[in-house]
Amino acid sequence: MTAPTTPAAGGSDRAAGSAPSVRVLTIAGSDSGGGAGIQADLKTMLAHGVHGMSVLTAITAQNSVGVQGIWPLPIEAIEEQFRSVVDDIGVDAIKIGMLGSPEVVECVAECIGGVDVPIVLDPVSVSKHGDPLLHASAVAALRDRLMPLATVITPNLPEAELLAAAGPGSTEPEELARVLLTYGPPWVLVKGGHRTGPPTDVLLGADGSTYRFTGERIDTPHTHGTGCTLASALACRLALGDTVPGAVGTAKAYVAGAIRAGFPLGAGIGPTDHLWQLRSHLPG
Repeated sequence: MTAPTTPAAGGSDRAAGSAPSVRVLTIAGSDSGGGAGIQADLKTMLAHGVHGMSVLTAITAQNSVGVQGIWPLPIEAIEEQFRSVVDDIGVDAIKIGMLGSPEVVECVAECIGGVDVPIVLDPVSVSKHGDPLLHASAVAALRDRLMPLATVITPNLPEAELLAAAGPGSTEPEELARVLLTYGPPWVLVKGGHRTGPPTDVLLGADGSTYRFTGERIDTPHTHGTGCTLASALACRLALGDTVPGAVGTAKAYVAGAIRAGFPLGAGIGPTDHLWQLRSHLPG
């Protein structure tokens, strides 16, 4: 099957000038440099016209050249954040990012188990700079406890190989997606940016449907936070009522624009521009 035609990336379905009524929650770590993690998620949600909310799982000290420190939050703090937001405000979709440990994976699984909304799981394992963000002991917990609860998971190729217990480069993306479907999510999106040539993402559904999304390889080093941004955009579009294939197409178009507008910041890898569509309307 070919990718469906989708509406303009990042658009909102609400009336102009009205307050956001769609609520999207991110469960992830904080990026002190502002390019990935909770910060990227909330910027993406703002760009999509939804109300973004957050549950922090960890605090990191990181910048454009790497991650200098990680401090996991106590399990009770994660639980309390979740209950505080969901019990009072409610939620229309959830994006899950950096979790780190099997204890946090278990905690998040318990929290979301009774919530009937679309859930996007980005199985973050390594930062853009190569710093580990998921303990090896948490991989099995992620497969067994969280993947069955997700609507769609969005691993890149190394993450898909890790979750599928496949050797690096030994398996095609479509085959990796088939393996990951056996763990319970109805949809798996394996991102192909780590391969040479035009990047092609493969989306497989448990119903047997297959979609391929081929984009252009944008010549820029400033791609910090692209995985977080794609997963958050996908959660926003699902909250706004898109189908999974439609949401993937729209989210990818949004991320491509953000990468094209990426900018240098610090001495290393700069971030994408989450508000690229709004720049002509912003001061400065």
